[in-house]
Amino acid sequence: MIYFFKSPKAVTYAVEVNDALPQEHLNRLSWLFGQGQLLEEKSVNGPFIGPRREMITPWSTGAVEITRNMGISGIIRVEEFHPVTKENEAFDHMTFQRYETLDQSVFSINIHKEDIQEVHDIATYNQEEGLAMNEEEVEYLNDLSRKLGRKLTDSEVFAFSQANSEHCRHKIFNGTFIIDGQEKPESLFKLIKKTTKTHPNQVISAYKDNVAFIAGPKVTQFAPATADKPDFYKESEYESVISLKAETHNFPTTVEPFSGAATGSGGEIRDRLAGGQGALPLAGTAVYMTAYPRMEKNRIWEQATSPRPWLYQTPLDILIKATNGAADFGNKFGQPLITGSILTFEHQENDKMLGYDKVIMQAGGIGYGKKEYALKHTPKKGDHIVVMGGDNYRIGMGGAAVSSADTGSFGSGIELNAIQRSNPEMQKRVANAIRGLIETGENPIVSIHDHGAGGHLNCLSELVEDTGGHIDIDKLPVGDNTLSYKEIIGNESQERMGLVIAPEDLPKLQKVADREQAPLFVVGEVSDDKRFSFASNSTGEKPLDYDLNDFFGASPKTIMEDAA
Repeated sequence: MIYFFKSPKAVTYAVEVNDALPQEHLNRLSWLFGQGQLLEEKSVNGPFIGPRREMITPWSTGAVEITRNMGISGIIRVEEFHPVTKENEAFDHMTFQRYETLDQSVFSINIHKEDIQEVHDIATYNQEEGLAMNEEEVEYLNDLSRKLGRKLTDSEVFAFSQANSEHCRHKIFNGTFIIDGQEKPESLFKLIKKTTKTHPNQVISAYKDNVAFIAGPKVTQFAPATADKPDFYKESEYESVISLKAETHNFPTTVEPFSGAATGSGGEIRDRLAGGQGALPLAGTAVYMTAYPRMEKNRIWEQATSPRPWLYQTPLDILIKATNGAADFGNKFGQPLITGSILTFEHQENDKMLGYDKVIMQAGGIGYGKKEYALKHTPKKGDHIVVMGGDNYRIGMGGAAVSSADTGSFGSGIELNAIQRSNPEMQKRVANAIRGLIETGENPIVSIHDHGAGGHLNCLSELVEDTGGHIDIDKLPVGDNTLSYKEIIGNESQERMGLVIAPEDLPKLQKVADREQAPLFVVGEVSDDKRFSFASNSTGEKPLDYDLNDFFGASPKTIMEDAA
């Protein structure tokens, strides 16, 4: 059954329970909702804006946890619904919907998840799903299908497109350049790496991890002696490393500036968390580049070019919402944005318009860690593959591939679906657990990666890239029961980390995660067969099963020709 409470601020709370609650528990809920009034009616007339019925929100997960801590048992879900106003008429259709009435069926779902699909025409599927694969990659998958003697599944084609996207593999920077008919001996990335190779100086790790490390000073740490229980603080010395990181989040910020910049900042923080065997973020930066915002009429330089229609957001809206988004994530996570810059530019040259129409949003930051944990270890057969963080939702589908294409190349539905949504509170819980493991000096993490573009399939495959691994898809946490296997594997729901840990160290990790209220799931096992798969142990279905060399090592190389 569902109880409805109405707060003094006209917010309606829907509380789904297994059985009727005693009056004492109802009184506690009323207090929790700001002296909200328990409504006697079984339904409430709207209209309202609230979360999609199939999506158990991170807010609900936190609210249910709070009720348990208050001694109220039997609550399944709690969601808040706001009356429709001019301010919220435009809402995020990925995560919210409009309700004319709230009743006992408000959380009922009549949608069934899609079955595993065999892809018969990869070229058409590539275009329909916005996977941004080129002709050579499509033909490579056709050849792979013939080699395997079967059709590839939707999950396998989707996975390949994400893992081998420009966003993840830097195909242009790693590609071959032919200038004036002559093949250049070095790629752009090799030229960039050459400086460090020639003069390594104090560089500890670069171009091979989520973040770069340089040697830092010897520092004195003041931290709890243990992380899995209350304990005294103590001082300890260690050799430190300083982490440096910067990455762009251009496409998401162009399409949905607040969420795009927030998740850009959050993802960059996770990259610093995932350096080596774990490291700690300290402070962030943000850079924004857009076309002219035209805030004031007296700016002469902005009058040289004419305003033009924008596909999603105006430059002014982007600057306002993006700066709010990055700052919002930093404030809620607990990392200050200490510096940054804004550049606006447009120029017309020979009837050709130049400008930052596809916005540049660069998130960066510094952090620190222990030198002894600065390099990842190689997983061993039998090690556990663990996911820490929140549930899977239909969020950020195809973000890696769509980010690699020009904005507007695909339908607005595909592009909006590819934008992630942030959950800084969950990321803070996970970060606190990782911090506890690092600071105690007994860090059991073998290897660690963050969940970003490509979701589980990118993160978990990178963890076992040198060995192989097998994931039980039934053990991945799901906040939306209508998700297909492809959506569970590839969604980019934020604030999750993938870890490899030895079986004997799991109890310690579990204790630390429990203390920090960071959800932890053992989802698979490291193998030594150089294969990577997702399978359901309950049904026997296997939506994805790749040889890692087919997945990563044999895809077509990008070749670019030009004239001097």
